[in-house]
Amino acid sequence: MTAAMRTFIVRPIAVLAIIVAALSMAGCGINTIPTKEQQAKAAWSEVLNQYKRRSDLVPNLVETVKGFADQEKSVLIDVTKAREQTTNIQLPADILTNPDAMKKFQDAQAGLSGALGRLMAVVERYPDIKSGQNFLALQSELSGTENRIAIARRDYIQAVQAYNTEIVTFPGRLWKMALYPQAKEMATFDISPEEQKVPKVDFSKP
Repeated sequence: MTAAMRTFIVRPIAVLAIIVAALSMAGCGINTIPTKEQQAKAAWSEVLNQYKRRSDLVPNLVETVKGFADQEKSVLIDVTKAREQTTNIQLPADILTNPDAMKKFQDAQAGLSGALGRLMAVVERYPDIKSGQNFLALQSELSGTENRIAIARRDYIQAVQAYNTEIVTFPGRLWKMALYPQAKEMATFDISPEEQKVPKVDFSKP
């Protein structure tokens, strides 16, 4: 057998061996850690997206209420300040592995949730606001956004739990030691099971 013929035979065998090895490694979980990490990061991006959506609604909501109930200045100021805290907070690059930074972010968003809740309680005393077309449109937007926030937070919590579990249990722990030593547990929301449920926002009650 000539050298050319041996080369012709060996090369396909080598390529086949590489493919089999790659498939074997993929099947044993070598890519699980980075895959779950990317899923968690994608879920976090959706959380930020929905919180921004809510923040963008606040100025119009405040202006609409102010047009009918300017005397409720303290409540309107609280909402505005709470929104400023959520928009001005600096998110460090390592927020997903920084529990303290995550808590600050969570506290700021909870502050806005509380302020919006107080604003809606005030609206109950003003039928003209509740029946206005602008408010009705904003009400629908806010309701939908609160639902999306709850879903996004739930999905993020689940993705982080899956990732954190993977890097501390077998065989993920071995892959972490061998290939992903930089992998750290991600911070999650400190949310009660009740809060994790999709909220029902209803401003239609008389």
